[in-house]
Amino acid sequence: MLLQKSTTGEQGQDTKQEEFMKKVGIVMGSDSDLPVVQKAIDTLKAFCVPYEVHIFSAHRTPLEAAEFAKNAKENGFGVIIAVAGMAAHLAGALAAQTVLPVIGIPCSSKVLDGMDALLSTVQMPSGIPVATVAINGGANAAILAVQILAVEDEGLYGKLAEKRAADKEAVLLKNEKIAAEL
Repeated sequence: MLLQKSTTGEQGQDTKQEEFMKKVGIVMGSDSDLPVVQKAIDTLKAFCVPYEVHIFSAHRTPLEAAEFAKNAKENGFGVIIAVAGMAAHLAGALAAQTVLPVIGIPCSSKVLDGMDALLSTVQMPSGIPVATVAINGGANAAILAVQILAVEDEGLYGKLAEKRAADKEAVLLKNEKIAAEL
């Protein structure tokens, strides 16, 4: 997405600079993770944040996963979201290859309901952090990615503030409704 940024030039005149909004890279370990990824995609779309979705496995395609993470900054990414279940090493494998923020989404499975993925994602060694959201927390991962990008983007910051205000208003309306009914 191309943005226009207004700055003041040397002569005090308003000039336009073009800059590209950083993308969010979404990497899932398997296409079975797509329902969780879809929540992230929908949220990023709502904020008009560009993204790319890829399937790379920490175990079956480790070189491709590493290459993606190593080149993410140069390829215009500002944040990576990694989605995996079971052993869930994907987020850590990507984080080991980049200094960009990595957000892990542990996915539930039939065996341990996602607790294995949660622990694999959250228990990272010192120096290689992975921000971890709830099991199947696609929407929150996307919101966290937007918050990270909003540090340098006032437009995104404003959209986040508007969403918070709208969410607050929705809860207060529900409160009024339930209070009137009961």
